Amino acid sequence: MTADGDVQAYLARLGLEWEQPSVAALMRIHRAQVERVPYETTWIHMNEPCGIDRANSMRRVARLQRGGYCFTLNGGLSALLEALGYDVTLHGGVVHGPEGPVPEAMVNHLVLLVHGLATESNPGGIWYVDAGLGDALYEPVPLVSGPFAQGPLTFRLVPSDGPDDGWHFLHDPLGSFTGMVFSETPTTMEAFGASHLQLSTSPESGFVKTVTVQRRDETGVDILRGQVLSRVGRPATVDRTLETRGEWFDTLAEQFDLPLTDVATEVLDALWTKVHSAHERWHAGLTDSGS
Repeated sequence: MTADGDVQAYLARLGLEWEQPSVAALMRIHRAQVERVPYETTWIHMNEPCGIDRANSMRRVARLQRGGYCFTLNGGLSALLEALGYDVTLHGGVVHGPEGPVPEAMVNHLVLLVHGLATESNPGGIWYVDAGLGDALYEPVPLVSGPFAQGPLTFRLVPSDGPDDGWHFLHDPLGSFTGMVFSETPTTMEAFGASHLQLSTSPESGFVKTVTVQRRDETGVDILRGQVLSRVGRPATVDRTLETRGEWFDTLAEQFDLPLTDVATEVLDALWTKVHSAHERWHAGLTDSGS
């Protein structure tokens, strides 16, 4: 059960007031979510336990000023939306690269659909909501076929050609992945437990290999991978290496709204050492390959 105090704290983090469900309000919530709650994996690299219980995910965002990846971000957001009176369902998806989706892996991403908000352009009233892709949606989009532009990025949503009813989200070529397929059949958070464990602990997982922090805004996406800071969109920037511990943590706090004030100094020291060591190995590999 979601506590009213967590709902109020979550809304305060988003800079929003409690209001009745509507398309306009849903848009405001989604924009504030991706602007103020970062997509981030620092917790993995600090060896923090982080489950996918929706109420706990909501509390983590609301009370600790943390972010997460799809299971925590969309899980917590779904709990907030339900508490505010929205009709929300959970759906399994799979993010893929140029090779295309792997249907049997339809639980490596959590998608939200919000129902009952019909408009002239969306008479079915179903909205695709997703704050868990990092560099993708800025606002919810109608669950209808077609291209849609959000700032400098253009996406496409089409019915999938899989064995069950579903949809295929195709990312802009500037994005960090090719696309994502999701089912229109509702599921529960329990379906994602094994995938969450694998993605957050396996040495083969990209989330485990590299610290990643991303923050979407109206004109683009700020991205931090390891020590390298970049931006997709306006204004586009040249990749910049954050050279020092102080600069790295200041950037987390100021640019990504991730101050990590609840974390002990020795844990932050270990996190920086891990990030910096990985960067040194990567840089040495570049040097060796170019010599």
